[in-house]
Amino acid sequence: MLYKEGSTGDAVRDIQRRLLAYGATIDESERARRLFGPSTAEAVRGFQQRRGLISDGLVGEQTWRELVEASWRLGDRVLYVRSPQMRGDDVRELQQRLSKLGFDPGRIDGLLGPQTVRAVVEFQRNYGLPPDGIVGAGTIRALVGMPSLGGDTPVTTLREREHLRRLPPTLAGLTIVIDPGHGQADPGHIGPAGTHEADIAFQIARRLEAALAAAGVAVFLTRDDAATPTDGERGSLANMLSADLYVAIHTGGSPDPNAGGAAAFYFGNDVWESDGGRRFAEAIMERLVSLGFADGRAHAKTWGVLRETRMPAVQVEPCYVTNPDEEPRLIDPASQRRIAEAIVAAIRSFAVSPLPSGERA
Repeated sequence: MLYKEGSTGDAVRDIQRRLLAYGATIDESERARRLFGPSTAEAVRGFQQRRGLISDGLVGEQTWRELVEASWRLGDRVLYVRSPQMRGDDVRELQQRLSKLGFDPGRIDGLLGPQTVRAVVEFQRNYGLPPDGIVGAGTIRALVGMPSLGGDTPVTTLREREHLRRLPPTLAGLTIVIDPGHGQADPGHIGPAGTHEADIAFQIARRLEAALAAAGVAVFLTRDDAATPTDGERGSLANMLSADLYVAIHTGGSPDPNAGGAAAFYFGNDVWESDGGRRFAEAIMERLVSLGFADGRAHAKTWGVLRETRMPAVQVEPCYVTNPDEEPRLIDPASQRRIAEAIVAAIRSFAVSPLPSGERA
């Protein structure tokens, strides 16, 4: 599904209703006509920006899923373990409240996973409720009625920093998952010379795999050159392996052939971001810029693999395959090798100093 300017109908009305509930402003004439007009597109872009999505004003599968998640408030439904796992802003509020009370729900990501359920059970035991991990009316009343403990830093952030302090200060001993973006069934962006993002990502990933393995790292790739795993499958592999770090390799892409430069992305939303992910992304950017790539900076995003992985995770885009001046750098084997070496150097730097500036090791 894809809704954009010019789309009409009940689905557009539903999109507008959810945007309005989120605080957006939409022209009344567009609402009356159920028209996806300029003000609706602007509201979508604002929503996407706040939710850590690509801000293109289009409502595809990912933006629609975020609109649905954003509509949930704590108490709207009973929260419990199921497959697929429950997700939404009500789960995120639950995680925030637990974290501020000193219980560790894991990342504040809106995903009702095992760690959040364990935190619910621990809270229920402490409060004298049946420790069933089900968040119904009684548990919600107890959560809402409890004052926050401690300072402004949630326990989720403190636990992540504690984990970062325990990482070995060298490459040897680390477990790293490398995720070549896209795959055989999904070429990704395509350059003016016909270069597929999926192929470039796999080639750089293999060079990075070899360099890390030579340094004593336990390295795992999420796919071979014939596979196209889902984001969930990629994240699940990294979580199952209890990886220390996760590196997704992509390229930039844009309809504008002049768009270019390097960028790195880590998990973060409007209420919480990964300290480790940000530090890791910044370390990678520092090395890529030193190679002469334009600095597109590090950005917090809620993209699938960044959200579903449990360790510091970064998606790296060295430059744009759609830029005719940058595409040759991605094709060139020597340039690919330098990109891989830059990422290795960034991982080495991160291992020595994984905490944000101002935090003591």
